[in-house]
Amino acid sequence: LDDDLEPVDPATAGHVKSTDAQRIQRALEVYEIAHRPLSELQGAREAGDALGPAIAVALIPGDRAGLHREIAARFDAMLAAGLVAEVAALRTRHALTPDLPSMRCVGYRQAWEFLDGRIDAATLRAKGIAATRQLAKRQFTWLRAIPATAFEPSSPRLADAMADYLSREGLSRA
Repeated sequence: LDDDLEPVDPATAGHVKSTDAQRIQRALEVYEIAHRPLSELQGAREAGDALGPAIAVALIPGDRAGLHREIAARFDAMLAAGLVAEVAALRTRHALTPDLPSMRCVGYRQAWEFLDGRIDAATLRAKGIAATRQLAKRQFTWLRAIPATAFEPSSPRLADAMADYLSREGLSRA
């Protein structure tokens, strides 16, 4: 992968470790989609001249208990839809290990542990929900660090509120 990145984005290839397959793959994907190197887009962003006007908005639920109920319901739906069977099939078809980035994501990590017999079904569910809640908490922390306009995602007027905001900012609904 590193050999593929060097010709299209030598700046990124120069500072990303050759063993960091995830960042190399992402840089290659950006080049394929944007037809511009990641380093150029990052430089344009820093200079304030990215792909066009940008505004920062965030959907932040005000009801944390409600969010936790939704997280539990979503994880239960993932289990009901065959999360464990999906991970089992992936393990059968591909040479995967639990330390791969794709297998470390929420849900897959816990399903892997279940398939290895290290946890039972109740623990799979509990750990999956806990990991999702931790991820949500990290996302809220990250969002607090950037200047963004927050909207309540459960608001029945969400689309109107966002359209009003875009209009005030001089941007139109796409």
